[in-house]
Amino acid sequence: MARGSTKRSLMTRPQPNCAPTPSRRCGREPPRTTSTTSADRKASVGQFMPVSPSSSAQWAARKVVALRLRDLRKTVGLTVVELASRCGWRHSKTSRIENAVTAPSAKDIRAWAAACDAVDQAEDLVVQSLNAESMYSEWRHQVRRGMKQLQDSMVQFFHDTELFRIYSSTMVPGLLQAEGYAAALLSNIADFRGIPFNDGATAAAARVERSRIIHEPGHRFVMLIEEAVLYSQLGDEDAMAAQLGHLLTAGALPQVSLGIIPMSTRARRQWPVETFHARVRRQPRVGGVPLCGGQHHPAL
Repeated sequence: MARGSTKRSLMTRPQPNCAPTPSRRCGREPPRTTSTTSADRKASVGQFMPVSPSSSAQWAARKVVALRLRDLRKTVGLTVVELASRCGWRHSKTSRIENAVTAPSAKDIRAWAAACDAVDQAEDLVVQSLNAESMYSEWRHQVRRGMKQLQDSMVQFFHDTELFRIYSSTMVPGLLQAEGYAAALLSNIADFRGIPFNDGATAAAARVERSRIIHEPGHRFVMLIEEAVLYSQLGDEDAMAAQLGHLLTAGALPQVSLGIIPMSTRARRQWPVETFHARVRRQPRVGGVPLCGGQHHPAL
């Protein structure tokens, strides 16, 4: 999107005479503020993170397995209760597996396939399920030493990328995050995920240092965000004010094209979706994960 759209969205849109702050939208009553507890932070993070302790990529992969198992059951005309009876477990377990709430064991999958006269598909399903569950184990292994090392691990990845195309419906993209905003976000994620070593502030400093790439020659950045991102408060008022100011500065850079989709947009043909990244000559990523599978990077 052209840079002009950034200026119209952030700078020249008519505003009532009031001091803009991240917690008050001009012309509207500011939201009520309350003290923030650990439970509140988890609820806030839960707005853009899955409520399961596993990664969004793992859940999506588990869902694919669940849909395949459900299709097997429906193909042979079995009800949830009938399949459970054949497999020797409660029907509630069948529902949990089909809704990707519970991961099936290899034994469960083989019993399911046998009940549906699809033994030939059992081993493929077992492998697919194991791959899905390994994603979370790998992610936990990555973050056990904290989140700073995840930021550092992406430095070369960013330097090797010539053209960045980024869309975000929920938060400011990492490359445009100010330090206070990033610290609040990463600390919330660490708290929500139960990461034993919460180094959100240090990780935020590393993220900001890594983001200096937007000032370096040889790279272009095309970014599109929803207007709601500007009003989704992740840090305190000072952090949010600094973040909005940083967006104005970064959006004016010649190599950065930042567009904002107004909340008032009508008759949208496409609705907000999961954040995705695409880079030239490499695989697109959804939620930090290559679309064709591979290593999960919750560091973007």
